[in-house]
Amino acid sequence: MICRRIEDWDDAYTNGAHIAGGERWPAAWVEPARAFREELASAGRARLDLAYGTGERNRFDLFLPETETKGLVVFVHGGYWLRLDKSFWSHLAAGPLANGYAVAMPSYTLCPDIRISGIVAEVAAAIGAAAALIDGPLMLTGHSAGGHLVSRMISATSPIAAPVQARIRHVVSISGVHDLRPIMRTAMNGDLRIDEAEALTESPALLRPMDNARITCWVGGGERAEFIRQNALLANVWTGLGASTAAVIEPDRHHFSIIDGLADAAHPLTHCLLGD
Repeated sequence: MICRRIEDWDDAYTNGAHIAGGERWPAAWVEPARAFREELASAGRARLDLAYGTGERNRFDLFLPETETKGLVVFVHGGYWLRLDKSFWSHLAAGPLANGYAVAMPSYTLCPDIRISGIVAEVAAAIGAAAALIDGPLMLTGHSAGGHLVSRMISATSPIAAPVQARIRHVVSISGVHDLRPIMRTAMNGDLRIDEAEALTESPALLRPMDNARITCWVGGGERAEFIRQNALLANVWTGLGASTAAVIEPDRHHFSIIDGLADAAHPLTHCLLGD
């Protein structure tokens, strides 16, 4: 019998060191995102730095399709709740935009200046503000910590207002962290400050899904074992609680390349998210 026990939790949640050329990210996203943002701004299809709250980082960018808008996609960035902002990901709006959907990308206050529970509240406010500008169905997606945040939005204790909840058609958590308890064993928890109480109230895998929740958990086949486990975990648990779920392992993708599909109008990740 083969048993497995994780001894080094920091290594279990370290990505770049286990990817050939992994040091290129996140810098590799900066230029494509900037160029895409400038192109849409020059075409009058970008509304940048829209406020959804009073915090310095309570801003979102809204990108508009060339055609009549079918609905709204909100992408929530990762970075372990500690790093990055909306400016790294603009080019990932290309796939949904080409299919006729507006795309909102918020920033949020980072730990240690806030607790994860506070980030959850900010993301809900950002989604509400973007949804007030765009009619139609609402799809949520996020990467890594962002996968945690969008999954949390469709839990039974979601902070999203009921009328906005009713518009959510699908959530795709990409390489999401759905159980926060293992993160408590990592060095980064010195800044995150997750305790048992917060883990129990903010981990989607430990919560019930909202009624009629539909979620796809999407991860790369070349990712760390912990991300593959976390991916399967939420889909498994929420299936047993009445949600519509799927778990996808996309071959030949690692933690950073897994999101590239969103930039492609025809990629299965984009079509899965939109559910057309």
